Amino acid sequence: MSLNCNEIDLILSELDLKDSFIQEVVQPNFNSLAVYTYKPGLPKTLFISLEAGACRICETRRKITRNEKPLRFNEMLKSKIKGARIKSCEQISKERIIKITLEKQGTIYVMPQAQEHAAKKAKSAQTQDENELYSLYIRLWSNAGNIFLCDKDNLILDSFYRRPLKGEKTGEIFEMPEQKILTESELSALYQKFPVRSFSDLESEYAEKHPDYPELSFNQKVDLYYSENSAQSSLESLLEQAEKWYESHKSRITAALERLKEKRETFKNAAQYKHQGDLILAYGHEIQKNSNFLECDDFETGRKISIKIDPKKSVQENAAFYYETYKKQTGGLENLEYDIASTEKSLSELESQYSKIIAEKNPVKLEQILRKTQKPKQQEKKSHPGLDFFIDGWQIIVGRDAGENDELLRHTVKGSDMWLHVRDYHGGYVFIKNRPGKTVPLEILLYAGNLAVYYSKARKNGSADLYYTQVKHLRRAKNAPKGTVLPTNEKNLFIKLDEARIRKIQENLITDR
Repeated sequence: MSLNCNEIDLILSELDLKDSFIQEVVQPNFNSLAVYTYKPGLPKTLFISLEAGACRICETRRKITRNEKPLRFNEMLKSKIKGARIKSCEQISKERIIKITLEKQGTIYVMPQAQEHAAKKAKSAQTQDENELYSLYIRLWSNAGNIFLCDKDNLILDSFYRRPLKGEKTGEIFEMPEQKILTESELSALYQKFPVRSFSDLESEYAEKHPDYPELSFNQKVDLYYSENSAQSSLESLLEQAEKWYESHKSRITAALERLKEKRETFKNAAQYKHQGDLILAYGHEIQKNSNFLECDDFETGRKISIKIDPKKSVQENAAFYYETYKKQTGGLENLEYDIASTEKSLSELESQYSKIIAEKNPVKLEQILRKTQKPKQQEKKSHPGLDFFIDGWQIIVGRDAGENDELLRHTVKGSDMWLHVRDYHGGYVFIKNRPGKTVPLEILLYAGNLAVYYSKARKNGSADLYYTQVKHLRRAKNAPKGTVLPTNEKNLFIKLDEARIRKIQENLITDR
């Protein structure tokens, strides 16, 4: 449960924040805030949680984990109240709304010593009105917690949670609850209705573990109670999220691995296609007119076999079909082994990452790890511009404009990589990353060629001439537009857009950078 009004009063009385200065503001996650304050000899860390069912404010001595990236409200608070002095800190009419009044001095100028005396005289003549005044409202309502920073006229500068439909956004006036002066009997009834918890079990357990330590303050009790209970429930919830994330990714990678292994089994029978091509050439004279099959004796096994053929094709064309199938499968098997190894490596990395996640016991750190793993592709850090495709073990990179083309040439591709571009049309550069000891197969070259036409002005024509060469044979054109290069040792290739190829390679798009 969240803190009640009487517990909040007790916490504020122990904190004694008046005349403290705000040194730092840290927002570790999306439901809490830490404010570092300092008074001579009394540094304190004020922890504020807006978690539903566990709204609280107290001093903490735990280490606060910083968020990996700057968060909006945290950065705004730092710019406005860092270095400000706390003039007062109180709860408004037992409403579980805390008002912290802050004063921040105006701009401080660094000047030569000769001007120091005049500056001091001028400063003494300034009025207090020139200092900036702010009000920080902390509303600790269980299902509607929020934090607001307002100016001296209670105009909201920003809020922890922006809720426009409730008027909780920048530019709105913060609605103060009606302030009532409670009588002694009303205060007594309120105290009986909402008593201050003693946390006796927690205190006795702590005393057994730390017999030499002094008694816990109410702030320490609150921090200890919520950090243990809230952290445990939060940890369980986050571990459940982590398990779902792991199972989802594991099932996807495992399914892909199974498909690759099944494909490998079919490729292992590639030799039969070469043998069938040999049989067609050997027994081609026996093919019956308009027959879809060749019936012949297998000279290796001696058995009668039937080979499917195309009656519209000649003997040599039918044999060539089987030889081509054999060539594709034997060449594809090597690339398939590469894909299987890459997929198995991804599965191993996933297992290792999940082991680290479940070993993490700090809920805040665990939340940050999960947020990073679940980050959308569009928000991931870009290693290079353009589009990435992986097919049959080969990486193809496409630059979509002059800026991406230039960036890829400068920082991503190497001299042995292959470069493709359409002739006589504006378009993106396409690069095939080199694999040591491997020659670019024709199939990969055709995929890259289709991409070069697809991402160019020649796309509407459906076909184009293009040239290709290694990156080391490119040189920059002087006084030419950005990314312009002049190729040498180039070869020509005519490409007619193949929609089937485009669809297949689009399925292998890894990330839109």
